[in-house]
Amino acid sequence: MSQGKPIRVGIMGFGQTGRQIYELASRSDDVEIAAIADIGKPDILHYLLSAEVEEPQRHELQGNFLVNPRFRSRLMQIDMPAEMPWDVFGVDMVIDSTGKFRETSFMHDHLSNGARRVLLRTLPSDGIDRIVIPGINGEAAQASDTMISAGSATTTALCLLLHVLSASFDIECGSMTTIHSYTSDQALQDYAGSDIRRSRSAAKNIIPNSHEAGAWLGQILPAFEGKFLTSALNVPIHEGCLLDVNLVLANGDVGVEEINEAMRGAKLPGIVGVVEDPIVSSDVIGNPLSLLFDAKGTIKAGNNIIKTLSWYESLGHAARLLDVVRIYRELDLRQEAA
Repeated sequence: MSQGKPIRVGIMGFGQTGRQIYELASRSDDVEIAAIADIGKPDILHYLLSAEVEEPQRHELQGNFLVNPRFRSRLMQIDMPAEMPWDVFGVDMVIDSTGKFRETSFMHDHLSNGARRVLLRTLPSDGIDRIVIPGINGEAAQASDTMISAGSATTTALCLLLHVLSASFDIECGSMTTIHSYTSDQALQDYAGSDIRRSRSAAKNIIPNSHEAGAWLGQILPAFEGKFLTSALNVPIHEGCLLDVNLVLANGDVGVEEINEAMRGAKLPGIVGVVEDPIVSSDVIGNPLSLLFDAKGTIKAGNNIIKTLSWYESLGHAARLLDVVRIYRELDLRQEAA
């Protein structure tokens, strides 16, 4: 693998995140999407992509290929990881952006079919080699890793907030609620699903939901093992999410401005930012940051409880997935040079 050779990536699942990964890659100079596996027909996948991007004329459908000025991507109408012949396309990494195939058995299917590594866009269902969050633990990645997760957009946002603030303050425990846009697996009308509350209409309701970030937090930030409760509220908007975090601090002297200054001092450009304006959810659509801290949302309650608000959306997570791809590319290059 030479320095100038693009990283060849395969995408499993061409939903919103998959399309965002593709568009970001098409505007990069180091990543190309070799193949895309999805149950959708090529003309429909192209139509959905064209409806979302700012310059749809950059993306053409030529038979079973999506073509942009940088690369051609083979579209494969495939449902399961075991059916996808990644070896034909010589991919360096497969990003499974379906959100469905989180078990290691499915990841093994990708590997058995020729993928060198598999990267989940979600948290895993069972044990994998590593969860990698750029800006926090990228240096822990190993060239030997084959099954990897980049967490989720919500998990990444929470971890980044705690990572920055815990460098300056002793956080004893806390809770997080994400006020989250509805997701593609929710029903638009009331429909009998596997979960009682999620069987109600996403377009009509605020739906309380569990969130598994707390269960995996200790693997990313060991100091917070067992110290955070996490939950979600799915609300009837299509994009833009708000992270509501309550922190219990050891030092009751810490105030609102100290918290805000610590976030302003975060040295994670392109990943963490601070907004001073009174924005709302639609203002963060198209923002590639993983955490946009809302300085106007910080509140102190009682002696040592701090409430914070932060914004994020799926584009930031798509960008971090590609950052993880680049982390492993660098590891491979170092191994080759050794």
